[in-house]
Amino acid sequence: MLYDAFEVQSDAAAATRAWGRVLHEGTAPWTQAGYGAPATWVAAAARMMMRAGLTHARPSYGIEAVRIGNREVPVTEEPVLSTPFGTLLRFRKDMVSEQPRVLVVAPLSGHFGTLLRGTVRTLLTDHDVYITDWHNARDVPLSAGRFGFDDYVAHLVQFLETIGEGAHLVAVCQPAVQALAAAAVMAESRNAAHPASMTLMAGPVDTRINPTKVNELATSRPIEWFERNLIATVPRRHAGAGRRVYPGFMQVAAFMSMNAARHMHGHLDLYWHLAEGESDGPARAKAVQIETFYDEYFAVLDLAAEFYLETVKTVFQDATLAQNKLTFRGAPIDTRAIRRTALMTVEGERDDICSVGQTVAAHDLCTGLKPFRKRHHLQAGVGHYGVFSGRKWESQTYPLVRSFIQANA
Repeated sequence: MLYDAFEVQSDAAAATRAWGRVLHEGTAPWTQAGYGAPATWVAAAARMMMRAGLTHARPSYGIEAVRIGNREVPVTEEPVLSTPFGTLLRFRKDMVSEQPRVLVVAPLSGHFGTLLRGTVRTLLTDHDVYITDWHNARDVPLSAGRFGFDDYVAHLVQFLETIGEGAHLVAVCQPAVQALAAAAVMAESRNAAHPASMTLMAGPVDTRINPTKVNELATSRPIEWFERNLIATVPRRHAGAGRRVYPGFMQVAAFMSMNAARHMHGHLDLYWHLAEGESDGPARAKAVQIETFYDEYFAVLDLAAEFYLETVKTVFQDATLAQNKLTFRGAPIDTRAIRRTALMTVEGERDDICSVGQTVAAHDLCTGLKPFRKRHHLQAGVGHYGVFSGRKWESQTYPLVRSFIQANA
């Protein structure tokens, strides 16, 4: 019923977008002729109508080239390994010299890996970059089987083995837990492809520390409530028909409710920037910036129900990793076994999703690491997204991450 109701809303949004296009085309002769308000007001309203609703289609990474030194180097997306649930995607550069290989571990929390395009673009200057490009669970047939917490960890191990010895992990947000687990699994099995270093950025290693609204919600009710109220079945019109999922639209709705006023003002600002009617200039630039953000924010990905429920239970309710009681395929794993994978943690001073203290807790778990193999950075003046994107990431955090990787290459 939950997903069926959303489908009705999606169909209504599609109709709204269609009417918006008709209205926009109708106002085009007036705005192109230089008429101001009210023509530009109507055109802006039409464009807002054209943006109605969410999409389940993965946006493009849009990274066609990166500047290295004094030249532009072409970048090509290269799928290296694919499973039903994810692709190991390489951003191959047209250059001869070798650079440290980095696997960017993207969150599986309602959005596509493209949310990290800024992170990837920055890393590409100095690294050979791969990413975990997770697939939308509603597009994965039931015949592909389940995808749970352990399957995520197993994918990281397989991806690292495919990349080869000496690769580095950069895990952003939620998968800091799975990255740490994968490193421990590979350390205990003496896997030659164990990561040379791992950088955990704004990840929920120990959510008992300075709990946020997200943490409090996850612990406010038993896991049965989450399964009963937040899990839905994919409708027949999709390839994953019958699969139980945590819908991406639920995650977006939850995040938006946390900052409802900010999102409301963001859309009002977008309308008035569009209404100014400039084809170029500051208003248009601001409109494009807001549109780009919401194009990504409203592209949603469904999670396999078992992965979502196991993550809530393991990471947030039981704090299994934080107590070094995590298991993999039924066997206990010990983070103290990590001795050759250097560890860096990064937190944001104003992070309201993964608060200060939750990620640096990884250092207390990795007691097998020598002090010189550990590093922590608290980035001043940024919230959650500022840890891995934006001006301060590029100018202040990234140089430290780059130096850490180079020191452990």
